[in-house]
Amino acid sequence: MRRANAPHTSMFLRMLVRAANLRRGRVITALIAIMVAAAVATAMLNLYVDVQAKLRKEFRNYGANIVVAGKDGQALPADALATVRSILGARGLAVPFAYVIAQDKNGRSVVVAGTDFTQVAALDRWWSVTSWPQQPNDALLGTRALSAITPESQPFDLIFHDRTIHVNPAGILHTGATEDSRIYISLSDFTNWTGVAPIVIEVAASGNSNEISSVMRELTKALPDAEVRPIRQVMEGEANVLGKTRSTLYVASALIILTASLCVLATLIGWVFDRRADFAVMKALGASEPTIAAFFATEVAILGAVGAILGFAVGIAVASWIGRVNFHAPVTPRFVIFPAVFAGSIAVALIAAVVPITLLRRVQPAIILRGE
Repeated sequence: MRRANAPHTSMFLRMLVRAANLRRGRVITALIAIMVAAAVATAMLNLYVDVQAKLRKEFRNYGANIVVAGKDGQALPADALATVRSILGARGLAVPFAYVIAQDKNGRSVVVAGTDFTQVAALDRWWSVTSWPQQPNDALLGTRALSAITPESQPFDLIFHDRTIHVNPAGILHTGATEDSRIYISLSDFTNWTGVAPIVIEVAASGNSNEISSVMRELTKALPDAEVRPIRQVMEGEANVLGKTRSTLYVASALIILTASLCVLATLIGWVFDRRADFAVMKALGASEPTIAAFFATEVAILGAVGAILGFAVGIAVASWIGRVNFHAPVTPRFVIFPAVFAGSIAVALIAAVVPITLLRRVQPAIILRGE
């Protein structure tokens, strides 16, 4: 059976090679058109995937996008932080905050927050901090709190419910927001001093809007006594930027791929007319219309595959060039998009071949071979 099939396979391959060799101009034109479409799709998709990853990373620098808070100002359950972190896993970061209003020795009120400085430094990278506290009883003072409580940055006492803590200014915080009016100390010092548990957990969840919404649903289900809400400004800003970037790249890709597809269609139609005699001979020798259509579709699919490979290489280079020229940043090659580009190029080539295959059915061997 293998020997019987071998001559047919060999003849089929020889016919494919001969068809490409005798009409190189048409083949090269169609190949270039497919390659251009594949290159554009590769460049745009690579840019989108890379820019999306970079933008999401940059948005994480703006802090949390989800807040988990005790209802009606109540403290969160004791296991709330562990629950949040178990749900997040490697998908984000969760930082607890506890707040009280304390007084200094002169009776001036100030908001004091307890938190994990190591986690806050990773969460709120947009904060402007001169130095992060390292030792017990060290404090991070907002610029307005500093000027009101200890303008000379001297150690001072804070009083809450007749309990006093002696703190050392270790760094200055400036954000231009409410944080500038607060004093931050470590959560362990805060809890030992006040006995107040965290009432807020700020969460920076990674992923797209659907993934973040999924995290919020999981948190709501796991913590029925807590209020889980998004930080709209961050989430909506991220969604708007990514949405506009995606739409722009998709529209540009679609227009260029459509133009390339029309070029492929015109080239294939011309290819069919040039080879009418070849197809007439095949029909005269007994080849059925499905066989001829399959033969032509195979030629086109091979063109699509070769064009996809060449176009992918060109597209990666183009994306890298665009990244350097326009964004002044390297664009990482995303080989994960290759299967989509490869399948898409073959699909575009086969769709463009539908009309030429229809024309093949109209080839009449007797008329063509008589030269009419």
